[in-house]
Amino acid sequence: MTTHKTRCCIAGGGPAGIMLGYLLARAGIEVTVLEKWPDFFRDFRGDTIHPSTMELLKELGLLDEFLALPHSEMERMTFHFGKKEITVADFRTLRTASRFIAFIPQWDFLTFLATKGKEYPSFHLMMETEATDLLEENGRVVGVKAKSGAENGAEEFEIRADLVVGADGRHSTMREKGGFAVEALGAPIDVLWFRIEKRDADDKQSLGYLDTGSALVMLDRHDYWQCAFIIEKGTLEEVKARGLDVFRERIATLAGLSPDALVEVDSWEKVKFLSVTVDHAQEWARDGLALIGDAAHAMSPIGGVGINYAVQDAVAAANILAPFFANEPGAPSLELLKKIQARRESPTRRMQKLQVFLQDRVLSPALQGSGKLRMPLFLRLISWFPILRRIPTRVIGLGFLPEHVSTNSLD
Repeated sequence: MTTHKTRCCIAGGGPAGIMLGYLLARAGIEVTVLEKWPDFFRDFRGDTIHPSTMELLKELGLLDEFLALPHSEMERMTFHFGKKEITVADFRTLRTASRFIAFIPQWDFLTFLATKGKEYPSFHLMMETEATDLLEENGRVVGVKAKSGAENGAEEFEIRADLVVGADGRHSTMREKGGFAVEALGAPIDVLWFRIEKRDADDKQSLGYLDTGSALVMLDRHDYWQCAFIIEKGTLEEVKARGLDVFRERIATLAGLSPDALVEVDSWEKVKFLSVTVDHAQEWARDGLALIGDAAHAMSPIGGVGINYAVQDAVAAANILAPFFANEPGAPSLELLKKIQARRESPTRRMQKLQVFLQDRVLSPALQGSGKLRMPLFLRLISWFPILRRIPTRVIGLGFLPEHVSTNSLD
């Protein structure tokens, strides 16, 4: 079996993996990123790049190039709660370079970072290559087993590394093979993703709609809306049993659209199901292996913070690991790897607790309710006292404990 060598092998080419790979290569560290798909194109992935991530791109000197990519900008996060419209956050009040949320397909964001990474000779991205198992010696992870190419005729090989980073998502193989215990925080919702054509008359400023029995989020992708219809967990078959016509009518009524706006949703095959998970690995590291991003903590889609927290993990990991790799031979100690969790666990758990609170106290009662929708007290307070918007503005826009790039650059 062929064996490759690298200092750091990252399993997973999502936001956490690609960003960490880029930052390590930028600091002159030999890094190999494995992405199991042949491209980054996944139609139903999060698209929200928050001011926290754009601040990092500014620090890296990449912001202007990033914003030159086709994208939409949302300066205010506004929701319809029943018949009432409420602005929850106003990003124009932030003291950041970008005072808005950028909507950009995640594949464009990942392609952008990967292209920048390839400018450094120490950055190696292996597409259509999956880490399938861990290599271990004396209880320590020393690399991964991998396969590349299509299922039929896939090549199997090994990659030996001083460190393996599991950034392979909420169904992480690295987490499973590493034997990490996972704490489930609960998610009473699931999401149905679909797209509808964007029309000139549909110039909507509202991100979401919530009414008795229904909840919808609409993401602006220039010529179409990427829609997320939120349902109670375990009710997918009930929704389907009511029929596609009822499904389309509920959405059109909720969002104030004409019925023919959903004409392209003409089969259930056009509607993709996402089972929402909110969980947290109890430990993020063992000798030779560290977890970041969704592999360490799967986030709820509430607030669209998942991509941004994955990027924050990557920056924290690079800040901790790059100085070691640049100055020391061999593998980083377990003590050093645990510093990643020590840095990122608190802000992540705080955000997850907030998401669970909103799931349990706002979304679930609305989806289960049959009477008049009642706005929660904290939303009424924000409506009455607009200055209170500064709190969710900062929490959503910047998150808890935002990171800053401290790794050196070869430039």
